[in-house]
Amino acid sequence: MRFSRVKAKLRRGEPALITCCHFIDPSVYELTSLLGFDGIWLDLEHHATSDETASNLMRAARVGVSDIIARPAKGEYMRMARLLEAGAQGIMYPRCESAEEAAEVVRWAKFAPQGERGVDGANGDAPYCGMPMPPYLQAANEHTLIIVQLESLQALDQAEAIARVPGVDVLMLGPGDLSVLSGIPYQFDHPIIGDAIRRTADAARSAGKWWGTVTGTPEHTKMLMDLGATFLCHGADIVMVKKGLEQIQEHYAPLGFTFENRIAAEAAELARAFANSASQREAGSLGKS
Repeated sequence: MRFSRVKAKLRRGEPALITCCHFIDPSVYELTSLLGFDGIWLDLEHHATSDETASNLMRAARVGVSDIIARPAKGEYMRMARLLEAGAQGIMYPRCESAEEAAEVVRWAKFAPQGERGVDGANGDAPYCGMPMPPYLQAANEHTLIIVQLESLQALDQAEAIARVPGVDVLMLGPGDLSVLSGIPYQFDHPIIGDAIRRTADAARSAGKWWGTVTGTPEHTKMLMDLGATFLCHGADIVMVKKGLEQIQEHYAPLGFTFENRIAAEAAELARAFANSASQREAGSLGKS
């Protein structure tokens, strides 16, 4: 097995930078890993990536140095074990709401005596029946990284209890879901988000665990690091490609080139529909008064 680069950095007190890859072309994973990013966030919660495809993406990443931080959906414990077998160095578990749920994550991600993960050894992690099992089991338990995501106010209330679960390595604040569930969709500068960051940092510090979140700019990252964050996630391939294509359009439109931008048209139509709906609700409210 390949030990976790991210966990080794965290143990040395160094920050780790993880980027997200949504495309399922193995060359994207190969390129990212060869460039030397600490980790690649492989998201299987929100995307239709199969376990077989995920395994091939991990295989491509092994030519470089990047960890694979795989995120299954909530409650997908058996899938989590398969992702570890395929060679993921870390598991990012979404929507963790309690210490009991965090303990269940650990139980499925760790071999006995720390947990109850099933043993096979015939996949990329062992690798391929090529490693003596007793040292492999011990190494897997020691080096597998477990990240639990706090994505609701209820989860934040349980943050310290979750952090104190043996085997949980990182608390990760999920500001996207938290903002939507809190009624402030994508208002990341809202006091609720600022308070959530502080509560996550305090819970991790109290329990002696690492913590982190997603970040959009170096300035925001510096603020998080000043609060003790060392697990930082920035960027996504789909966003980078979109921005690059938009930049081409911006540079070439003055030369007379035109583009039928369906994304912009649909966004404008949605904005108009939302504004009309809001106006109708306001008019209805005034009529009732």
